Amino acid sequence: MEKRKIYDRTFKEKAIQLGSEKGVRKASRELGIAPSLISTWRQELLKYGTASFCGIGKSRLTPEEKIFSKQKIKLKRELKQSELKIEIFKNGYKYIAQGKLMTYHFIENNVDKYTLGKICKVFGMDRNGYIKWKKQAISPTQRRINLLKEEITSIFFEYKEIYGNARIAAELQSRGFTIKQRQVAKHMKELGLVSKIRRNYKIKTVSRFNRCGFPNILNQQFTVQEPSEAWVSGITRIQTTKGLLFLTIIMDLFDRKIIGWSLSNGLTVKETTIPAWEMAVQKRKIKTGLIFHSDRGIQYANKMFALKLDSYKFIIRSMNRIGNHSDNSICESFFTSLRSELVDLNMLISKKKMKEKIFEYLKM
Repeated sequence: MEKRKIYDRTFKEKAIQLGSEKGVRKASRELGIAPSLISTWRQELLKYGTASFCGIGKSRLTPEEKIFSKQKIKLKRELKQSELKIEIFKNGYKYIAQGKLMTYHFIENNVDKYTLGKICKVFGMDRNGYIKWKKQAISPTQRRINLLKEEITSIFFEYKEIYGNARIAAELQSRGFTIKQRQVAKHMKELGLVSKIRRNYKIKTVSRFNRCGFPNILNQQFTVQEPSEAWVSGITRIQTTKGLLFLTIIMDLFDRKIIGWSLSNGLTVKETTIPAWEMAVQKRKIKTGLIFHSDRGIQYANKMFALKLDSYKFIIRSMNRIGNHSDNSICESFFTSLRSELVDLNMLISKKKMKEKIFEYLKM
């Protein structure tokens, strides 16, 4: 009986390489071996990698070697998955702290990179919740309308509430927007913006029928027993030599500290209430049943800010009664004190100097 020929690892690797370069049949003729051997060795190399051909003359692994090789492959796979989870968490943890809505935005921007299932598993979220949110997301048309409304509001207050729909339409067109005067008039009506030239009464910044409005839950109860029982918020204008600055504050009624604030040149939601809220939730922990009270201005009674607060399921919204500014008198009192200490009625200062003074005051 002819003795079976033994091939070492080096020979097998060269045979596989030659088969790749010249083809299995031609390589087998040159080496004087069966083509099936080269195919078998190639499959083993692909399957076990560096663990293949263990020991001279062995074309197959022993049972122990196979178990070791499989375990090694499994551990490598698990290590890769762990590294991916760490990367997802590292990139997304700051969004988790800002609530479900911001987490959904992170998923939307990274779903192609990590896949929906992996991100939801790392964050411990229900993928169906994200899918439902995605279906209800604002359309591109609605986003454009929201942007226009923010720009209209910003221009309206930038020009001291004097501009009507015609002048605001012209200003928007000069900034690159394609919009007609009647569209601006429609949006201004929805926003409750009326030029001073056309009225002799106080402007209402939000319609009484705004679906983002809320009843007065706080009911002027400005004394609470624990932190994060009730927060109040307001916005004031401060005149400088180069125009207006807008200060948005969020105060915890427990200790009357300003836990969130934003100082901006405009009155868009992204410049006022959103950054003030994001600062507040970073500085102070929210608890179930927190009452968030504000006036009925468009910076609070809008879908963007409502969605931001709705992402925290346990927050109770509260707003001034229509025409009753004493419902938020605690904020007005703070603004009065601030103006008395920072603003010189006989001399205006620059925006830069005013910002520095306000920063110092809020740190006190």
